Amino acid sequence: MADLGLELVTGEEELDRFVRWVVTTDMLDPGRYLSGGEFVLTGMQWRQEPADSEVFVRALAQAGVAGMAAGDARYGGAPADVVEACRRHRIPLFRVPETVAFAAVTEQITRNLSTGRAADLTAILDRHRRLVSGAGLGSVLELIERDLGMRCWVVSSTGRTVAGPAASPPVEVTGVFLSARRLPCAFVHAGSRFSLFAVDEHRTSRAADWFLVFEGDYTEWPEERRALAGELAAVVSLERARQDDRQSAEGRLAQELIELIVSDAKPAEIISRLELTGLGPAETYIAVAAAADDTLRPGELRVLLREILYGRRPAAGVVDGEAIALIPAGPDTPVIDEINRAVTALEPGLRGSRLSVGVSGVVDGEGLRGAVEEARYARRMAAGRHQPTSVVGHDELATHMLLLASVPDEVRRMFRLRLLDPLTTYDQDNRADLVHTLETFLEVSGSWTKCADLLHVHVNTLRYRIQRIEELTARDLSRLEDRVDFFLALALR
Repeated sequence: MADLGLELVTGEEELDRFVRWVVTTDMLDPGRYLSGGEFVLTGMQWRQEPADSEVFVRALAQAGVAGMAAGDARYGGAPADVVEACRRHRIPLFRVPETVAFAAVTEQITRNLSTGRAADLTAILDRHRRLVSGAGLGSVLELIERDLGMRCWVVSSTGRTVAGPAASPPVEVTGVFLSARRLPCAFVHAGSRFSLFAVDEHRTSRAADWFLVFEGDYTEWPEERRALAGELAAVVSLERARQDDRQSAEGRLAQELIELIVSDAKPAEIISRLELTGLGPAETYIAVAAAADDTLRPGELRVLLREILYGRRPAAGVVDGEAIALIPAGPDTPVIDEINRAVTALEPGLRGSRLSVGVSGVVDGEGLRGAVEEARYARRMAAGRHQPTSVVGHDELATHMLLLASVPDEVRRMFRLRLLDPLTTYDQDNRADLVHTLETFLEVSGSWTKCADLLHVHVNTLRYRIQRIEELTARDLSRLEDRVDFFLALALR
């Protein structure tokens, strides 16, 4: 390709390498998108300091690329640290003068490859141009289908078709994706073959991921088409990150709104924020809370809750590891049924993780704090069921839980401490078990025999413990009023 005007900078002994592919990248660590044999074109936008050269070139060497060509536009030539890194890792380095466009280099390489491979490469270049121009995923998938005959859909973990042809893929693809032991994978449905690829393999849970569905069996594809699927997954991952509203003004306002509600802000202050998040102050609302164990990061949990509530204009935030969302309540909104179906379908993708969801009743703007507390109580009740997924609605809450949801945090905290703090302190200092004894005594409605049997102690021992509880708290457990107070204090733990 002498007519291109590329100049060899280093790597004279490595020029017999076969070029299988051409890639343009300015990622600092592009290793996961390389599979070997690529000729890498870069404008060196990744280089912020000399140490970056080692990171970039080492990633190329580990991936087994054929060579690297660096444009002159930014530095007027490859800096010495770039040259040294290429020499150390035995990567042929070429200089691309400013007068030579990367597209010209790419087209020249593709003409030296087979017609089929050239078509794939050209499609990738065109796809990048369209994505940069803002055409979005739909345009990219249309391009791939038109030029390569590859029908593809982007699907969410709940089965929603994010982008792709009008005729959706079989609904079974979602279950296959969530339960597959390894990806990519292929499966047959109604005599047709489909291939599934993860969008982000590094997510802790597939339940929080999107995935790609291709017509055809990927095991029969040439290597270039498999590489294209991987490239497309990377593009979809970037588009998903762009759509995530956490960094948008509306997303930040939604987070602030949830924090205001949880921090017991005044109703007037909360209502003033509603409209800024896209929710109307004259509407009625439902609060939804969700939490999972440590296999789901808080950001993923928030994304997952928004996906479960997709189409309902959720304003979502994360507080203390719990995702909380507000949605408008319509007159015929079977929210609990929809959430149940979505959450149950997600079970295979949780991989041992547990997801619990709580749903409040319908409230107006002034009742938002009570709705959020109600949803959080319901969520904790769902977590107590020790199932892979569990959803509890406000109808399942006991009446005292609804009452407690509307009580300010500080009042509840003081009520709990005043009754239980003497007992917990005594238990810590004396290795006693008064709190557990009290809880068991109330569970059996004050039956001395049943309580003693459950605690595996003599009735006289139980009587001594109850007497000690009454002395420490100045309460009388033979009185219904005092039993109710203790019951509520234990519920507030």
